[in-house]
Amino acid sequence: MGCSNLLEQMIGAQDSKPESGDWNWERQPAAATLLAGWLEAAQAANPWLRDFAERLHAESGNRLADLVDLWSRPDTPDARLAIERAGYRPLEAAAGGHLFHHPRGMFPRVLLHPRAGVAVDLRVESCADFGSAHGLSAAIEGVPGAPLRRLAVYTAGGVAVRAARRRGSLAAVITGGPCEPTLTDQALVLESFRGRPRRFADEAAGFDELAERVDAAVARVGRDVACSLFFAAERDFWERRNAAARWQASRQAALGIGWANHDHHTYRSSRVHFHRLVALFEKLGFHCRERFSPGAAAGWGAQVMEQPVCGIVTFNDVDLSPAELRTDFAHTPLGERDTLATVGLWCGLHGESILQAGMHHLECTFDFGELREQMASGGIETMRPFTDFDHLKQAFTRGELWQVEEGRLNRLVDAGRISGAEAEAFRRDGAIGSHLENLERNEGFKGFNQRGVTEVIHATDPRRQPSSPA
Repeated sequence: MGCSNLLEQMIGAQDSKPESGDWNWERQPAAATLLAGWLEAAQAANPWLRDFAERLHAESGNRLADLVDLWSRPDTPDARLAIERAGYRPLEAAAGGHLFHHPRGMFPRVLLHPRAGVAVDLRVESCADFGSAHGLSAAIEGVPGAPLRRLAVYTAGGVAVRAARRRGSLAAVITGGPCEPTLTDQALVLESFRGRPRRFADEAAGFDELAERVDAAVARVGRDVACSLFFAAERDFWERRNAAARWQASRQAALGIGWANHDHHTYRSSRVHFHRLVALFEKLGFHCRERFSPGAAAGWGAQVMEQPVCGIVTFNDVDLSPAELRTDFAHTPLGERDTLATVGLWCGLHGESILQAGMHHLECTFDFGELREQMASGGIETMRPFTDFDHLKQAFTRGELWQVEEGRLNRLVDAGRISGAEAEAFRRDGAIGSHLENLERNEGFKGFNQRGVTEVIHATDPRRQPSSPA
C-alpha cells in the first residue's frame, strides 16, 4: 500500500471532519502507560539505550520517548490485544508485518512482525550525523536520499536500537533499488527552497513566485518529499535569526538528532494573504485540522494544519474579528482592517512569515522543567509559562529583537496603524521577532491550550515590549 492510501486511512481514522473545526483531542493514558512500560523494559535490556536516554536528558533537555519513531515487536495475540485496548488501529499489512497507528494521540507507530526480538527506531534528521556523533561504524541501510534510511546502533537483551531518517515516507521497511526521486533532484529542490527570494516590494508577487516554486518542486520530487525538504529549509532560515535556537541546535547536533523533536511550526500572516498561505501548505499535502478560536475578545485566530506523511504540523496565526472566527477563514479571502492586532502588527513590522520574516517560532518537545533550568544556566531567558498542565506545558524563550526597516515603519505611520512615538520606539529598540518554544506533551495529548496561547500572544505584542531609555 502506498503513502497516499496510508494518508487516507490516517485522516479517516481521526473520526473528525477537517471542515467542521471540531477536533476534540483528549489524553490517552492507556497508550501512554503501555509505551512507557515498553521503553522502560527496553532500557533495562539495552545499556546503550539507557545511557543515551540519560545523555539526551542531561545534555539537551530531551526525553527519549519523544524521539521514538517506530516500535517493532513480535506479533502475538497478547501484543495485538494490548495495542488495541490502548487505542491503536491497523493501517496496513506491510512487507515486514502489520502496521498500527494511534489516531487520537501523538504516539509512535507499531509494527507487529513474525520474528523474535524487539526493535526501537529513534527519529533523527540524518543517520550519518547520528552515527558520527556516537562513533558508529555500521553501514547505513537504504541508499542516500531514500525515503527511509536506518542505522543499526546497538543490540542487547533482545532489543535492537536503530536511528531512522524519513523523507516524505511512512514506510516501515526499507526496499532495495535506486533512489527515487533521485538524490540530484532532491538536492536541487532543497537548494531552490534555501535560496529562494524572500523580499518583495509587492508581497502578492512573493506568493506568486513561491507558489510556482512549490509547484515545480512537487513536479520534480513529489509532494511529500518536497514538503520534507521545504520545512528543513524553513527551520534553517528561522534558526539563523534566533540566538536561543542556535544555542539549542548546537546541543542537539552534538547528540546527532538535529531538530527531530519538532512539534509544530508557527507562521504569522496578514489578513490579505492568509488564504494564500493555507493554499501553499495544501499544495504540500497539508489538510486543515482544528480552527483555533480563542474567543471574541482575542482579536486573532489560527488554522492548525497537518501533513501526516511527513509528521509536520503548522499553526497559522491571523488577526480576526469575532464574526470571522465562526467562518472558514482559512479559505475565505479576508480584507484589510484599519487597525492591527498583534499578528497583523508583527507582519507589518517584519513581513510575512512565509516570506521575509520566517517562522514566528518552532515548538519542540522537551522535558519542560529540565530545559528551563538548562537554558537558565546557559544564559537563555524563558518567559513565564503560558500553559502548565500535567498533560501540556508551554513557554517561549524571550523574544529575539529584530531591527525594523525604515520603509516599513513609514508605511505603518502613514496608514495610521502606529503612532509616531511607537515608530520611534521600534526604530530605537527593534521589535520582538521570533522565539523557540519549550513544550512538553504527556499522555499523547495532541491539542493546544486556547486561553494560554491568547495570553502569550498579547504578552509578545511588540507594543508591550519594554522600552530602552530615550
